[in-house]
Amino acid sequence: MEAYKKLVIVAALVLTLAIGSNGQGQSSICRMTKDGFLACAPSVTASATPGFIPAAPTAECCSALSVADFPCLCFFMRNSKILNAYGVDPSLAMQLPAKCNLARSVHC
Repeated sequence: MEAYKKLVIVAALVLTLAIGSNGQGQSSICRMTKDGFLACAPSVTASATPGFIPAAPTAECCSALSVADFPCLCFFMRNSKILNAYGVDPSLAMQLPAKCNLARSVHC
């Protein structure tokens, strides 16, 4: 049930944001596809459970982040009420580039 809830949350986020085309027939936001967002969802989903440890980002999540437009994603980080409404913890999201060993640092 928890995995389904995460899927619904991320799918709702993707659907409510302005979706553009990346020229290959796939929808994307900030150069991340829907599949990329879904792959990262378990790593950024907030939980009220004490001692909760989010899942490590998958290779698919890190691959999606490697081509992401971070200034674009930072817009959503700065407007964390948007993310919180969908169960995304902005501080967990900001940890993903380091957890994926991406060379560039991200400061929003």
